[in-house]
Amino acid sequence: MGERHDFIVPFFNGEYRFDKPPLTYWAQLTSYQVFGTNDFAARFPSAVAAALTAVALFYWGRRLGRGGRPGWYSAAIFTLAFQVVEHAKAAVADMWLVLFVTLAHWAAFELLGAGSLKPAEDSKQRPGRGWWWLFYVSLAMAFLAKGPIGWTPLLTVVVMSFITKVPARRFAFVRGIFLTLALVATWGVPALIRTHGEFFRIGIGRHVVERSFAAIGGHGASSFGLYLLLLPFYFVTVFLTFFPWSLKLPWLATRIRRERDTTDLFFITGTLVIFAIFTLVTTRLVHYVLPAFPLMALLLARRLEKENSERFIRRWAFVMAPVYLGCALVLSLFAARLSPARELFTKAKADLRPEMKFAAVDFTEPSVVWYFRSRIQAFMQTVRPAGAQAFMSEEGPRFVILTAARAQELFPNIPPSWKGFSASGFNVAKGRRVDLMLLLKPE
Repeated sequence: MGERHDFIVPFFNGEYRFDKPPLTYWAQLTSYQVFGTNDFAARFPSAVAAALTAVALFYWGRRLGRGGRPGWYSAAIFTLAFQVVEHAKAAVADMWLVLFVTLAHWAAFELLGAGSLKPAEDSKQRPGRGWWWLFYVSLAMAFLAKGPIGWTPLLTVVVMSFITKVPARRFAFVRGIFLTLALVATWGVPALIRTHGEFFRIGIGRHVVERSFAAIGGHGASSFGLYLLLLPFYFVTVFLTFFPWSLKLPWLATRIRRERDTTDLFFITGTLVIFAIFTLVTTRLVHYVLPAFPLMALLLARRLEKENSERFIRRWAFVMAPVYLGCALVLSLFAARLSPARELFTKAKADLRPEMKFAAVDFTEPSVVWYFRSRIQAFMQTVRPAGAQAFMSEEGPRFVILTAARAQELFPNIPPSWKGFSASGFNVAKGRRVDLMLLLKPE
């Protein structure tokens, strides 16, 4: 997108990318301008979004208990949850979705007056107009981060209004939804026009509708029986993804069953709405319920503060922080040494020239991009097996990266002027061993 100066339609590694709206890509482009085109710059926006979410939880939590302690506790719980640590360093859209869903939920909480037993319309201190703007602008930004799933706070408001019998007049839904749609349309309409509706067909049709009724990429149930068997998927995996705080979830459920107020009810409703939606969706990935983690952090922090059980938070925070830091400094470096892309780059870098073109077949992991883009000006092209020979037959110096088996199939007789490099390693992302080859044509 940066090379093409096109900030409307995502363009990635030589192909259109309709998987997600562009908010994360815009953030990454900005990061590239500051840090250069490298993997740190690609990951940095997710860390920023996670940090901003923690800040929002801190200020939201300060309004929920004495001395602002729920603010500190909820920020710590969110920041040190296993899945948050994992996604706060990943070049994906999820943390921006989490940030704006959290802000929308906070605004909804204030507009509903969920912090007291009185509805916001009857309280002496009505929420400011800024909460209304924050709610609908956050919904628009959440959509631009990852699509319609960003509108789950709307469902939370509807369910809460039904349960508590509190009218939601302060939301002015007609004007608000118009504002949200107008903000989304400033990008969406040009994108649809320029792609002749293809963005909607793939972005919504395939990645929203099809994911709801079929398992994409093998992630989910392939039959109705397996679908029923996997219904508790997120209620089970949360004990890993929300670790170590998930150790306290049975205790939390017991306490809330005995006693709860409207604040607890709001956090429970928002959490269950997100879990219910993704439980019904056929495609399943453990990080899908990440937008519920801020609400769970607030719920747990508030209950621990009420019952003077802060020792649990302090103990685990002091344990997990150095563990995660150690993993970042040691484990990630060890994993990098297993990368076949790293070994391949090390062997071939003396023959690489900036003007070369390069492509990848079958193996298109981000590590290939970052290692080879450090020497090559052009972006990686992803080609199908049938197009590999055509790519290498074009004029000019170039190389192709492919699996060893595919190389033997497509290039049984390598020209004498070409150079070949091989590497073996472990694909951490896929969890399997892989043998790679790089075929290089010098001229």
